[in-house]
Amino acid sequence: MTDKIEPSKTSGNYDYAVGSIKETIGNAVGATGLAQAGSEQAAKGDAEYKMAETQEYVEGTADRIGGKIDRVIGAATGDHAKEASGLAQEQKGKAQQAANS
Repeated sequence: MTDKIEPSKTSGNYDYAVGSIKETIGNAVGATGLAQAGSEQAAKGDAEYKMAETQEYVEGTADRIGGKIDRVIGAATGDHAKEASGLAQEQKGKAQQAANS
């Protein structure tokens, strides 16, 4: 059984930065192999970053919808605690979407 590895903005940024440096150095000294490896690493890092960003946006959407449902149900039933926690979850989802759009 293989473990599922989640995409990460941190490792995506790392691979992009290191790959860009390798590509620049490879191009500067004429090492085409290093330049190509760096280009591939940078592309991999960029893709991983975008995947993580998309995943976090989707999670924010789920929080926003779930929070809205709880907020509306809480308001309709007079459950102020549920309404407040739903509002907090909805705001968290909005913030997560904003950070990843």
